[in-house]
Amino acid sequence: MSAVSVIIPALNEEEPIAGVVREVAATKIPADIIVVDNGSTDRTAERAREASARVVKALRGYGRACAAGVAALRPECDIVVFLDGDGSDCPEFMDQLVDPIAAGTHDFVIGSRTRGQREPGSMNFQQILAGRIAGLVLRLLYGVHYTDMCPFRAIRHDALERLGMREETYGWNLEMQMKAARAGLRILEIPVNHRRRAGGESKVSGTVRGTFIAGTRIIATLLRIATERKPRMNTD
Repeated sequence: MSAVSVIIPALNEEEPIAGVVREVAATKIPADIIVVDNGSTDRTAERAREASARVVKALRGYGRACAAGVAALRPECDIVVFLDGDGSDCPEFMDQLVDPIAAGTHDFVIGSRTRGQREPGSMNFQQILAGRIAGLVLRLLYGVHYTDMCPFRAIRHDALERLGMREETYGWNLEMQMKAARAGLRILEIPVNHRRRAGGESKVSGTVRGTFIAGTRIIATLLRIATERKPRMNTD
């Protein structure tokens, strides 16, 4: 049996977070559920604790939240699952993300919202287009086929540690996908369903400013990873 931990970055998700934690717990897959309070000004942390999640804090920034969750993982963790705290991801697909890693056939499994069933209004045109464009660029760079930058994903803990993640904002997901491909990890993309957020307001697609900032960070991340020198592998 592999020990699975779930990391849920959350910024002002007071309304949906307890439901998300309970849905994750209902799968009976994770041994540990970590909600990372990413500078919330509401009762996100309190609601998460009430739902029996372990809560850690991080400064604002999606990548900072993910990194804080990784830093809080227990030593026995074998597989790390990431998903959003807004209720849009569907935890019932978690076994399909985790099982190929637990079986030893893959190192990194990512959900694709564009290949799954999407509730109307759950993704806007810009999100779908950005995922397709990024997927095309990564296929040209690394020969790996992605169709989405979905936050719902699972990765071997030791493989994640070796990637050297350092993006602090919305480029985190793309950085992981690029570095996983560059490192030669065994990657699998599976269709997952996607819903409209269960409450609160989107920090990205809900506003023009949020969309612009996220898009800028994603482009900057793509350019940085694509042009940086590949780290030399340790063969000792």
